[in-house]
Order: sequence, then structure tokens, then C-alpha cells
Amino acid sequence: MVVVAILAAGRGTRMKSNLPKVLHSLGGKSLVERVIHSVEPLQPERRMVIVGYQAQEVKTALGPIPDLEFVEQTVQLGTGHAIQQLLPHLKGYNGDLLILNGDVPLLRSETLKHFLEIHQENQNAATVMTAKLPNPKG
Repeated sequence: MVVVAILAAGRGTRMKSNLPKVLHSLGGKSLVERVIHSVEPLQPERRMVIVGYQAQEVKTALGPIPDLEFVEQTVQLGTGHAIQQLLPHLKGYNGDLLILNGDVPLLRSETLKHFLEIHQENQNAATVMTAKLPNPKG
């Protein structure tokens, strides 16, 4: 049993655009759409999207995707604060929570599935995925 929460509330100031970062397009789909589709094979119990900056625009863009729940972060006070906005919506939930950034569109479903399997097999309270790149610049 897993609930997926996707962080999509930030401004993305480094993008130098008024468009919310998660709505920028990559190969004909927005970054956040790609993240949402990557979790479909996991068959999550719920899919939640935390919105903030231009929340209505993000909601409208994702409106055609069924069974999404939107959680508002009315004041953007960082990632930890965004996750805190989930607490009232997850009251009584005891399963796993997979938190993903809405601007990481190239995570494969297989990677996420393997990540969850490791987390569950080890009965971890928390598991963090990182990457080590030979050249992390650019």
C-alpha cells in the first residue's frame, strides 16, 4: 500500500519563466505529467499533487488526468513545509508515502518500483534515493 505525493508548488526561478517549472514541456508532455505517469505501474492507493505557485494553472493543466488529489501550499516555505501540508489529508494512514519532485521527469517506473521494494523489504522508516554523477554540472 503506497500513496504518492508529487511536489509541484515551487516557482522554479532558475527557469527564468513565468510558467510554473513543473509545466515546462519535455517531448510533448509537462515535466509533472511525466512524473505522474511514471508512478502508474506502482498502482498507488492515492496520487496527490502539492500545488502552490500558480496553483490554478497547474490544476487546470492536470485536470484531464483522473484521480489526482490536489493539496495547496498557500505560502511556499520550502520542501519540508510542503510535505507538512499533506498531514491533514493522510490522517489515519499507516502505509508508505512516496514523495517525488514534480520536476524530475526521467525517473523510470522500474527504478521507482525497485526503490519501493528495497524500502519495504528492509522495513525502513524512511528511504532516500540519490544519484552520483561523474559530472554533476550543467
